[in-house]
Amino acid sequence: MKRTHLPLNGLRVFDAAARHLSFTRAADELAVTPAAVGQQIRALEDMLGVVLFRRTPRGLELTAEAEAGLPALRSAFLDLEESVRAIQAGQSSQHLTIAAPRDFTAKWLSARLARYAVGTDDLQFLLVAADEMLDFTEANLDLAIRLDDGPGEHEGVPLGAPHFVTVQAADGKGADAPIAWPGCPVEDGQAVMRVADAGLAIDAAANGFGRACVPELLARADIAAGRVAPVGAERPGRGYWLIAPLPQWRQKKVKALVAALTDD
Repeated sequence: MKRTHLPLNGLRVFDAAARHLSFTRAADELAVTPAAVGQQIRALEDMLGVVLFRRTPRGLELTAEAEAGLPALRSAFLDLEESVRAIQAGQSSQHLTIAAPRDFTAKWLSARLARYAVGTDDLQFLLVAADEMLDFTEANLDLAIRLDDGPGEHEGVPLGAPHFVTVQAADGKGADAPIAWPGCPVEDGQAVMRVADAGLAIDAAANGFGRACVPELLARADIAAGRVAPVGAERPGRGYWLIAPLPQWRQKKVKALVAALTDD
């Protein structure tokens, strides 16, 4: 059903003028000039086809038509205020839906979310496995993490430096053949193993299957734990980005989480 166009600004001015029975006091409340109030009232009267106020020696008076519509109008404004409060309540919600590659969640994100959740009783996460970008609205996402050259069409900040590192078993006894995954392809016949993601490539390298070229951020914990050791110098590559469309990016809960994840 097509909704009737509502002149909300004019109705708001009408409500203020009706309460004060004064364009001057209504203007003070609305932080505009009395002339602006008068223009809004005249425009509203023209649109509705009725006269809303009469000027008398005692001041402004409401017409019968204005008095008839005023109670419903004020009730509607109260309902609008309740609606706005309900919408804003979502800003204080501690439920966050995050899309990220599976290996990134396992190797980096999960531990940081656990630390972030300490001391917050009502904090809840819904993690969506996604190597490709999902539709934020369709998937009801608050935030996403992807391996890319930048944030693309969304707002975003990088996580760490966009560097790749080659790792092998920490004891150096593994094979030196490459382990392939989609983010670091290897020509046919050269790879000792092909896996689905960088996390599996790191695990394969740790088990001595070969060498894996992976994002440094993803391998950092395994290097620190002594599971794998870097071989050679780092090289530039795609990096991980925290991204979201502007409306989600502005949410208080998203801002807080982004600040926590980038404070590393």
